Amino acid sequence: MTESALPGRSAKRTVSERSDNVRRLVKRALNDPGSLRELEPRQLDLTLRLMRRAQLLGRLAAQLQRLDLIDAFPHPVPDILFSAIAGAETRARVARWELDRLAWALQDAPDTALVLLKGCAYMLAGTPNAIGRAFGDVDLLVDESMLPSIESQLIDHGWLGTRLSAYDEHYYRNWAHELPPLTHREREVEVDLHHNILMRTARLKPSAAMLLDDARRLAGSRYSVLSPVDMCLHAMTHLLYSGEMESGLRELVDITELLRHYGDKEPGFWSAFWPRAEKLDLARPAYYGLRYARMLLGAPVPDPVLAASASAAPPAPIGPLMDRLIPTVLFPPHPDESSRHIEASRLLLLVRQHWLRMPPLLLARHLGYKAWLRFRERKPAD
Repeated sequence: MTESALPGRSAKRTVSERSDNVRRLVKRALNDPGSLRELEPRQLDLTLRLMRRAQLLGRLAAQLQRLDLIDAFPHPVPDILFSAIAGAETRARVARWELDRLAWALQDAPDTALVLLKGCAYMLAGTPNAIGRAFGDVDLLVDESMLPSIESQLIDHGWLGTRLSAYDEHYYRNWAHELPPLTHREREVEVDLHHNILMRTARLKPSAAMLLDDARRLAGSRYSVLSPVDMCLHAMTHLLYSGEMESGLRELVDITELLRHYGDKEPGFWSAFWPRAEKLDLARPAYYGLRYARMLLGAPVPDPVLAASASAAPPAPIGPLMDRLIPTVLFPPHPDESSRHIEASRLLLLVRQHWLRMPPLLLARHLGYKAWLRFRERKPAD
């Protein structure tokens, strides 16, 4: 039997080839949307499904609409793309209305800074990555001293807190960087009130005061957004620490487009970037963010900035491992196949994120409690 005929080696090669094909299709859709017209129907169908799974179909559809190419595709592709655009526009409209209602509810605190994070910040700031982007919830960063007042005002105006166990309530209010989510009784948009961008218990300790001090008030708006450098650093930190790797590619796209946009439009952006990352104690997530935005999506990171970021590189065994795990997890898996390799990679990164968010004894207590809850839920009734 030849080496090529060995079942194990053939299966591994097939999985690798499929992963490579998935990445090629996704990168092609991101970098050259118009070229999708050249794909065979089966490959085009797979590309659209992959982009939907990566939460990037709305972005692709918006780009094709801007190029006036949607109708160049065979049926039913135009219907799929127009539907994605309509869905993104609807979610943006819902988000804008929720922001309007939040501003109304908090009108008695006009001097309190309300700093938008992530999707809503991109939308109101008009950054390129907001076009066609899906919106999940509203994230607000406020001074920690104002949290009780803001939470109380929102509850008085119809927002409802999430019903949590005593343990989870303690988790949010004593360890986390945000309060339990709030949702208005008549709407389904979740509002998250943050007092920082990382948990109190995390190893890294970014200064919320520094983030708030440099935030920029949006003209004609009740809201502010983080400064351009801080916005990028937050996106990088969220990608590497949030545990939400299912939307990781969308976040890496956000990072890449923010770097490209502000690198071109914001004076002194690149000269300020790395000193700010170090000052905020976010050098390690900034290192990873720059590395993978450039490696995987071709972000235009200047060589001197990349060289400076090497000072925050992880120890030798960790770096190569991350270089294998991150691409495996960020790109969507083939929608018709399951991969133990991808699941194992996600688990390893989830363990890493928990390790960085909590000190060992607290983490052991937390995981032990969650394991006990799962055991109790599965235990059959007597």
